[in-house]
Amino acid sequence: MFGSVLIANRGEIACRIARTAKRLGMRTIAVYSTADARALHRRLCDEAHCIGPAEPRESYLSIERLLEVAKTAGAECVHPGYGFLSENADFADACAQAGLVFVGPPAAAIRAMGLKDRAKALMEKAGVPIVPGYHGERQDAKFLKEKAYEIGYPVLIKPAAGGGGRGLRRVDKHADFEDALAGALREVGTAFGSSRVLIEKYIPAPRHIEMQVFADRHGQVIHLGERDCSLQRRHQKVIEEAPAPGMTADLRAQMGAAAVEAAKAVGYVGAGTVEFVADGSKGLRAGAFWFIEMNTRLQVEHPVTETVTGLDLVAWQFQVAAGEKLPLTQARIRFDGHAIEARVYAEDPETGFLPSPGTIAALELPGDVRVDSGVEAGGEVTPFYDPMIAKLIAQGSTREQAIDRLAAALDRTLVVGVRSNVTFLGALCRSEAFRQGRVDTGFIDRNLAALGAVPHDRDRAAAALGVARLLAAAQTDEDSAADGDAAPHGSGFAADSDSPWAARDGFQLGGSRSITVPILIDGEGASATVSFAGDGMHVAVDGAATADDARVFEAGPDVYVLRQGRQTRVRLRDVSVATPEAAAGDGVVKAPMHGKVLELFVGAGDRVGAGERVAVIEAMKMEHTLRAPYAGVVAAVAVAAGAQVVEGGKIMVIEPVEKG
Repeated sequence: MFGSVLIANRGEIACRIARTAKRLGMRTIAVYSTADARALHRRLCDEAHCIGPAEPRESYLSIERLLEVAKTAGAECVHPGYGFLSENADFADACAQAGLVFVGPPAAAIRAMGLKDRAKALMEKAGVPIVPGYHGERQDAKFLKEKAYEIGYPVLIKPAAGGGGRGLRRVDKHADFEDALAGALREVGTAFGSSRVLIEKYIPAPRHIEMQVFADRHGQVIHLGERDCSLQRRHQKVIEEAPAPGMTADLRAQMGAAAVEAAKAVGYVGAGTVEFVADGSKGLRAGAFWFIEMNTRLQVEHPVTETVTGLDLVAWQFQVAAGEKLPLTQARIRFDGHAIEARVYAEDPETGFLPSPGTIAALELPGDVRVDSGVEAGGEVTPFYDPMIAKLIAQGSTREQAIDRLAAALDRTLVVGVRSNVTFLGALCRSEAFRQGRVDTGFIDRNLAALGAVPHDRDRAAAALGVARLLAAAQTDEDSAADGDAAPHGSGFAADSDSPWAARDGFQLGGSRSITVPILIDGEGASATVSFAGDGMHVAVDGAATADDARVFEAGPDVYVLRQGRQTRVRLRDVSVATPEAAAGDGVVKAPMHGKVLELFVGAGDRVGAGERVAVIEAMKMEHTLRAPYAGVVAAVAVAAGAQVVEGGKIMVIEPVEKG
């Protein structure tokens, strides 16, 4: 076994690898960017080295810097985790040339499976079933449109390189093909540096079933069963489970055999995942599953396989990379019970699942299920990387029991500061269709409203409670200042004279009196009515009194109120200074989150229609289209294509037609 390992990754997978490596007696070496200077993974390892700024290309994707650290630290092997360079054949080659063992498959296997069109040709030759479609070299738009027509709609446009659902487009009508292709090409060019795509027949009621495979250097290739990853949003997995609902032993053997053949066809070594799409319209059955792609790395959802098999897949990776034989043969693999995993992300289901970077003010994770996490209270969810907070993995003797345990664990999960999808995940677990196993990859998108993933009116009662807490804190600060203590902190006011407690309008604590206090609710201007009577202070927002069924968390000038699974952020507005919201005014197109401006469709002086696309921003592996709020003229453009922007940052200003 190795004496030391460089973990070329971050977040929860870096923490996951470090724990197994330490158990195996290895010295663990972490790398981190300046954005991760206080990240959990760097403190969990025996030593940590900064490899550059936040931008991935200058840190986690820099082969040169990673190898420099490996040499300096005396690493014997490199574990790439998943994402970043985990499926980069050049990195695998560079490690070998530097005398380091790459804990992953051979570079040749990565290259063979790296381009989906060529991988499908290999699989077809090996006798592995593939989805009907076009996987050829010719790529002009007119020809691809003709092939789509021949295949028959609906079809999928898929990037030949990359993964994670990026660039994937479903096209239902011939007239929509060109626009969909243009969008796919733009996204894959940005993400993967490649403009090659393939066209495939869309499978009705698609189930996403993947097989975990493992191979050693001695010719043994086995599978460790399947995972069902059909609960997806925008082609990103949300909940995964093992075994797949409706899977039979015979069908598992068939799919497992196909996965093993796929691995053998490319001379695979190590952990890998062979992904299939199945026609779920009549349940899982023989002859109705097809190869999609092979992920030549460990998967995010590997814990559910570990849970039902009782195996440590990261330990197996190290053993195989060290030249050892697989610990078990196929006949000795056993499956116990059911496991289900939910991915907790910093994202807002009410606003189209926009990423929610920021500081985690408070974090409570359940202690009675497996939790894989790379963050902690006080840590940052940065806009530069995947916004995962944690993975919760529950096990039960039956699927129903596993789902119940996961739902209960989600109920006990608390994330404050950034918005999260915890409540949404709980709704999924309680969905009757999911509990009955009647889902496919489009289930979430078809049921957003039922799952609560739609805009809600702001919680006025929660806001009122937040205001009450802020005013109580402000009063405490005023009392402390009057006693000669330190200046007020966290009250949200610039000076004593800005405070409602110092107002010169006859406001007093005794008698019946009321004032209007300007506030911000989730960044938007509002006001609260504060009144006093003999029984104390009363706060209302738009007529709603303070909630009595919520938890309150203070974080600097903000108060976060968690009520009925929703978070409301409240701040007292400093009326002596114009707020960004007031200064911006109507017509300002703002960045909805931290990100990169991919494309600007208009310039100063251009006329735009209401709802017209004006820009595209990329953040946390997703593209977001910005649209004109109304018809008008572009008065100014504040950024250039390629620029990084902060949440709320000005992109452009559009003046109504009437003003022109």
